[in-house]
Parts: sequence; structure tokens; C-alpha cells
Amino acid sequence: MAFVTRFAPSPTGPLHLGHAYSALLAHDMARAAGGVCLLRIEDIDQSRCRPQWEAQIYDDLQWLGLNWPEPVLRQSDNLAAYDRALSKLDQFCYPCRCNRADIRAALSAPQEGVLHAGPDGLIYPGTCRHRSLAETTEADAIRLDITKAMQDQSVSYCEGSTIIQADRAAMLHSVGDIILSRRDISTSYHLSVVVDDAAQGVTDVVRGMDLQEATKIHALLQRALCLPTPIYHHHRLIRDEQGKRLAKRDDARALSKYRAEGATPADIRRMVGL
Repeated sequence: MAFVTRFAPSPTGPLHLGHAYSALLAHDMARAAGGVCLLRIEDIDQSRCRPQWEAQIYDDLQWLGLNWPEPVLRQSDNLAAYDRALSKLDQFCYPCRCNRADIRAALSAPQEGVLHAGPDGLIYPGTCRHRSLAETTEADAIRLDITKAMQDQSVSYCEGSTIIQADRAAMLHSVGDIILSRRDISTSYHLSVVVDDAAQGVTDVVRGMDLQEATKIHALLQRALCLPTPIYHHHRLIRDEQGKRLAKRDDARALSKYRAEGATPADIRRMVGL
């Protein structure tokens, strides 16, 4: 099977050195394997995505010397596919009306103990788990009932050549009932990325270690939707002088600023250790 990976940025701000490292690494791995690196624009959050940032993504990546097959998949054009996938998960889902303040208040109750965060934020305490989809309103999000979806089985995926497994108890403790469809978006990162990776034939996912914990969720959704599970390669994060990982608000590391100051693509490679 041919090696197929992807670089999948969100157009919510300028690409920085961390994005450059991830894109270059994925592209290099694909080239070394005789495969292909796709570009995908993950723009489901239309409240934060901007056309100018999407245009800057293309410009910055081309400047780095990267190329990709056309057409580029834009998630905002693929919402129907996420709706179809969500309907296949109905038996594992329930509507949720809780907001962040409700969840924090529930978790702060004396009997709940310490607040725990997972790859989807604070681990949901199951307040609305008793509700059925027939009760869903426009104000509700849709959550995945981890207990039902696990069905007493473990989930597994390959991190390179290492098999990673998580049983139901571990998933309940470290993940909880994640959101699959948000009130204002109608899908979620977890659902859309799983659907897109399968549709695009991605065999290997190259991404940062900040998403490693989310991979258990993706493996579970892939199994529930009868989709293949790619091999995952979670790489180191590019950090600032204080050891903090870069974010889009950290404009000082934006590729556009390095370009304006006269940096070359070779300079960027040296900066990120490639």
C-alpha cells in the first residue's frame, strides 16, 4: 500500500515554526517512502476561520517548497459526510445541554473530587447520559457514550511499530463522553478528522504529540464506523525559549515574519532541526 499522509492546518491564524516542522516532516516522510502528502484545510469552526489565513497557508507552504495533489479538501465543503457518519453512531449517542460552566460546577461537587482534563477538555461527568436522541433540541450538542461504544472491548492503534491499547476503564478515566456534534458546528474535530482520513486513504498520520491522547478517541470512532486505522507518528513539539509550545497567537514565530526578515526555506529547516 502506498504511503499517504496529510498536513491539515486550520485557517485561524498565521502558520508558525511548529506548523513548518510538521508540514516539512510529513512531506519528507512521504517523499522518502515514495508516497504522497496531502493538504487538508480543517475549517469547520467558521467563527474563527478566515479566508486570508487560508490564502496565507497556501502561500507559506509553497514558499517552503512543498506541493500537494489538487483539489484540496476543505472540511466546510464536506459537512454532509460528517452528518452521515454521525447517523451511523446513533446507538452510542445522546444529546447534551451542558455548557462549560455546568460541567465545571458538576465536577466541583464534593463527591466528584479532583477535576480531570482529557483530550476533549474537562472529562464530562455524564449529566445528560440518561437522555435519548429523540429529546434532541437545537440547543444540544451530541455526545458519544464511551461505555456503549467500547462494548467491553479495548481500542488499539500503532504508534510507529508500537501497539498502543486502552481498555474501557482507561477510556472512561482519561477521555469520557466526548462531543461528536457541537451546537454551532454540527460536527467536531474528532469525527471530521476520522471521516476525512478514511475518505482520503491516509495510511500514516504525522502530527504533534499534543494530539497523541486524542488518538484513542480516533481509534474508537474508526472501529465504530468500520473504517481503517492509520499508523500514527506523533512528533516532538517546537517550543519557545521558556519551553512553551508555540501557538498561533505567538506571532513572533510566524513564518510570514521570518520571510519578511529575509529568511530562506533552508533557514526554517535549520531552525526546526530538519
